Amino acid sequence: MQNFAVKNICKKFPFVKAGEIGKSLCKRSIWALSVGNRKNMTLYAGTFHGMEWINTLILLSFFEELCIHYKNRSALLGCDVFSILSNQGLMVIPCVNPDGVEIQINGASSCPQFERLIDKVGDNTKHWQSNARGVDLNHNFNAGWKQLRYLEISQGIKGPAPTRYGGKYPFSEPETIALKNLCIKNKFSHAIAFHSQGREVYSAYRNTPQKSIDLGNKFARLAEYKVSEPEEIATGGGFKDWVIGYLKTPAITVETGLGKNPLPIGDFQPEYNRIKKALVECIII
Repeated sequence: MQNFAVKNICKKFPFVKAGEIGKSLCKRSIWALSVGNRKNMTLYAGTFHGMEWINTLILLSFFEELCIHYKNRSALLGCDVFSILSNQGLMVIPCVNPDGVEIQINGASSCPQFERLIDKVGDNTKHWQSNARGVDLNHNFNAGWKQLRYLEISQGIKGPAPTRYGGKYPFSEPETIALKNLCIKNKFSHAIAFHSQGREVYSAYRNTPQKSIDLGNKFARLAEYKVSEPEEIATGGGFKDWVIGYLKTPAITVETGLGKNPLPIGDFQPEYNRIKKALVECIII
């Protein structure tokens, strides 16, 4: 589905730049789409976890709608899209973890190279969050990784698991390596990581830059979400944490939707409508 959507967007909008930033363990494409000023870009990245595929739908839908208004030089929810994107471009990675999504939707057989491991560590792949090797990608970034790993072990997570296993070492997975290399190469002005669920925004990590706090408050206000702090087992090791801690770049995590993962497909459109203005306005801080 994602491959078709990316190709369709590129066909409709020749000004869009699209390409692979890397491949998953099972050689599925990790796509990036960009529009606007490519010398000064914001990054939106989603679906780090298998059950959270609703964010792929949100980001693809938003990117396509943004391109329509950019092409037509028309306003989106009162925002001058052409003016915004002429100054601040946007890159979207709709799905960081394509293998995890396939496992969650279609079961272990969708990743035959790792089917035995998946069956061994996951009784029910409908609740699968990790990549095909049983590594939680949002525990695999080099930001407080060692401390988080000790915490995982204290909670009985000692090896590959459906969720919350940080891997043998930071950036052990091709998916996180791809995202790391992309960020180092592009020097984004700021980044937003999209997860689900809870209708919460996380902006804090150690010496949080004021711009991260401002960005988190802005998104929360526009989407009518709340600014919160994640539980201890979800602190450190994440993409947002690494962007703030290593790149010294403003970043936040957004938890879309409300309920229990995976959120039902029927939640997509109302949640997208709820956060659309925040998605537009948070291209710039």
